[in-house]
Amino acid sequence: MIIFIKIVGLVTLALAFSVLGILLSNKYKNRVKDLKELKKAINVFETKIKFTYEPVPEIFNQISKSSNENIGNVFKVASIKMKRNNNATIAWNEALEQVYTNMNKEDIEVAKELGKMLGKTSIEGQLSQIELVKSFLDEQIRKSEIECNKNEKLYKTLRNYFRYGGSYYTYINKGGKYGYKLTF
Repeated sequence: MIIFIKIVGLVTLALAFSVLGILLSNKYKNRVKDLKELKKAINVFETKIKFTYEPVPEIFNQISKSSNENIGNVFKVASIKMKRNNNATIAWNEALEQVYTNMNKEDIEVAKELGKMLGKTSIEGQLSQIELVKSFLDEQIRKSEIECNKNEKLYKTLRNYFRYGGSYYTYINKGGKYGYKLTF
């Protein structure tokens, strides 16, 4: 009976650490995904600013429909807030703070750079700000990919350690009797 309880405990522990390792490694993958999606959305924004001359809230609304859930929600909330209070910078910053994304604080600060010129300068000024934000995003994407690779390996190794190394069976020979013993 005791051996059965130990085995059940071991299996439960192994499963728990496997799930935890997967969740933590996915957090890093999703950050990279969100940053790349934000850069893609900003590229669309840049193109629409250059060629369509549509109002920023309308562009943001269109981008929200074609982006993934997290980044799309940021653009959707920003669009709604812009229509309500007509201040693009405040709306963009509030949307970044309020909507859940996988981005960290540094990523959000980089994204807030986009809001500094929204609706305040000429199209050329906004385009130069967009270029600046895109270069910052490239750096954040590079950093997040390095962090993802490092941490993904760490969590997978940790998961495998707890799955296979935290406990093991030992083959024993006591006075002519052979068998297995579970050790922790």
